[in-house]
Amino acid sequence: MIGLDTNVLVRYFAQDDEAQSAQATTLMESLTDQAPGFVSLVTLVELVWVMQGAYKAKKADVVVILQMLLQTREVAIENTEVALQALAHFADSKAGFADCLIERSGHKSGCTHTVTFDNDAAATAGMKLLRG
Repeated sequence: MIGLDTNVLVRYFAQDDEAQSAQATTLMESLTDQAPGFVSLVTLVELVWVMQGAYKAKKADVVVILQMLLQTREVAIENTEVALQALAHFADSKAGFADCLIERSGHKSGCTHTVTFDNDAAATAGMKLLRG
């Protein structure tokens, strides 16, 4: 198994740099279920930020990218169950993926709830607003 950094995934999905995109595609297509690529939760968050920020990808397109990564046997995702739960909430709400992942990670770890000062995260990601 080899770890995959965000920039490799971005080049693979964006196909925006001829040389690096070709290398990323060759690598991604060489992965197998016996020798998969590994994607950390941090990498997933960075991938969403880069695709939505720098590449202005629509949320629906980002959801498809994440679904593809999470469903392929040639890629192992850190804490897949939590990532799938976060993706489901992200896809069906106005919440950001990072907020969904934070909330679902806390839930998986036994937290009764996750507190935040972020009004949007409290309203959309299932967190509770921390008030004084």
